[in-house]
Amino acid sequence: MDALRIAADAALDYAASVDDRPAFPTPEAIAGLTAFDEPLPETGADVAETLRLLDAAGSPATVATTADRYFGFVIGGVHPAALGAAWLADAWDQNAGLPVMSPVAARLHDVVRRWLVDVLRLPEQTGVVFTTGATVANATCLAAGRDSLLERAGWDVQADGLFGAPPVTVVVGAHRHSTLSKSLGLVGLGRRRVVVVPADDQGRLRAEELPDVSGPVLVCAQAGEVNSGAFDPFDAIADWAADREAWVHVDGAFGLWALADPTRAALVAGLDRADSWATDGHKWLNVTYDCGIAFVREVTALRRTFTAVAGYLPGDEGFETMHHTPQSSQRARQIEVWAVLRALGRTGVAELVQRTCDTAAALADRLRAGGLDVVNDAVLNQVLVRLDDAASTNALVAAVQADGRIWCGATQWHGAPAMRISVSSWKSGPEDAEAVAGVILECATRARAAGR
Repeated sequence: MDALRIAADAALDYAASVDDRPAFPTPEAIAGLTAFDEPLPETGADVAETLRLLDAAGSPATVATTADRYFGFVIGGVHPAALGAAWLADAWDQNAGLPVMSPVAARLHDVVRRWLVDVLRLPEQTGVVFTTGATVANATCLAAGRDSLLERAGWDVQADGLFGAPPVTVVVGAHRHSTLSKSLGLVGLGRRRVVVVPADDQGRLRAEELPDVSGPVLVCAQAGEVNSGAFDPFDAIADWAADREAWVHVDGAFGLWALADPTRAALVAGLDRADSWATDGHKWLNVTYDCGIAFVREVTALRRTFTAVAGYLPGDEGFETMHHTPQSSQRARQIEVWAVLRALGRTGVAELVQRTCDTAAALADRLRAGGLDVVNDAVLNQVLVRLDDAASTNALVAAVQADGRIWCGATQWHGAPAMRISVSSWKSGPEDAEAVAGVILECATRARAAGR
């Protein structure tokens, strides 16, 4: 128990000090990681000493993603309710695969399913399962969609595989996220064997360019383009899909949470008409890594694809998670999701989305007024900025990252570099926009001076 108290104290110290740490570790802190480069102990080391080493060498070398100045990669800062629930859940060490393995995980899964469907305004019967992240959540939904489409065509994928199966036409937007393509490859539908629909200047799929196709059809829409934050036109896509009995899947790794905010109704119109949706809890909901969430309108589609029967596995009452996800054994991610949803409530989740979006909008206005080029519409939580040209934009990103007070990442947008600012932490609010903009504009001045 003494060793666990050492770890708990170190974690509390870290959480209390993270807002005062550099946004990115110093070179000295990274060099200090050599403390881990030792031979495997022959007889084992003292547990307390091991945990002290982990804290001493590891904590200074972390990226302060949970701090109030991190705006990279759409990484949320862990909410206190999630962190506390994670500590307790780790102590419980529950396998959430079957109710008999963890009654508490099973009950919380049922509660969280209802709450998520409620807060995101999805169809009442929607099935919900937890995965490692949106990549696997996408793959989970795509596999269920693939098998449903092929069952209608008289083919049993789980029994007979894909060899000789009727072809499934997959339709995607030109600005689909790379992990959606990865997920398509994982489920055997192919990364390149797709029909690509052009996108507009904000990355939205152009519904008028959807192809005239027939047979089993799976169309992938997007809620929250990874750079611009733009949303595809879901009603038009759903109308097109209805004429073809197509399966509509939505990749909403962070953008799906806009469903929780009534002020974003125009962005999400028709989003509830899809057959499946994928998102992350570790982004906008601010739970710990990792937590992906897959939603499927008809939960039987998940069971068709993922059921796994073995003689030692009991028949169970209640929702059997292992028969609805790619993994059998799995940690109880729903515990943290339950804690954050309970701590925030419906209005708190809506306020979180609205507040961070308002912060992004205020930041975009301030940077534009300061002479930077804001190249997206900033309708959600993403802000894309450029300086004068490609070289100066790259210099701006380097200057911001070297400055250390905040952290933003680089991206490519329409063939040229840009700096991407992602506002997704529960700690961020419009009052931060002025301070963050001040840092960026200072760095822009230095970048311009260095380029002369």
